[in-house]
Amino acid sequence: MTDQHPPPPPTGTASVDTVEAVVRRQLSRALGGRRGMVEAAVPTILFTVMWLTTKELRLALYVSIAAAGALLVVRLVQRSTVQFCVNALIGIGIGWFFVQRSAASGGSAEDQALAYFLPGIIYNSAYAVVLSLTCLVGWPLVGFMVGSVAGDPTAWHRNRQVVRLCTALTWMLAVPCALRVAVQAPVWLAGKSASLDPDTAVALLGVLKIGLGWPLQLATLGGMVWLLARNHTPLEDVTPITPVDPA
Repeated sequence: MTDQHPPPPPTGTASVDTVEAVVRRQLSRALGGRRGMVEAAVPTILFTVMWLTTKELRLALYVSIAAAGALLVVRLVQRSTVQFCVNALIGIGIGWFFVQRSAASGGSAEDQALAYFLPGIIYNSAYAVVLSLTCLVGWPLVGFMVGSVAGDPTAWHRNRQVVRLCTALTWMLAVPCALRVAVQAPVWLAGKSASLDPDTAVALLGVLKIGLGWPLQLATLGGMVWLLARNHTPLEDVTPITPVDPA
């Protein structure tokens, strides 16, 4: 339902010797590759299709939960990371909570279907604000990815080149979140106010959520790869130096 949360960063600096290599590796882990993106998209696709074809909200929710659960079982059998499947299940659970709140307040089936998409809009709004604020205050969030590998969470901030690079990359993460909100929020509000047919609004939100999901992530990643390919900042420039004992 909501976008994926970045995984905990790995420790150690083996196999990476530049800031750009660290960021590339961390972003790859955060996005989960093609498989992680598919696992995030499938539940939303099934929910939208089931709602539009059956108008049975609970059935649509159950099918999306079953799909996420099946993907999780496959991950467990293969003994690979289950993070993205768990993220999908958590997102569905949050969507279910909003649906139940809408039902408790007397909302129609269409209102409840719209409620399913509200957490994603809220999440992207918050994420865009947080990422933007870290850039505006001069401590871009991507910099802490570098710090987690370099061994000092704040040493990177002493290197102006690294700060500029991390600021640009953080803005590139914030823009897609803001774009999702700018496109999806008006559709959600129009459906909620009935100025747009609620069924049409649900269909549009489903298509937009998928279209502004992994395709936009891939476009963002491509831009980041291009930016990272331009520079090669030695990781040692942001790695704390252990003082030598004078004795």
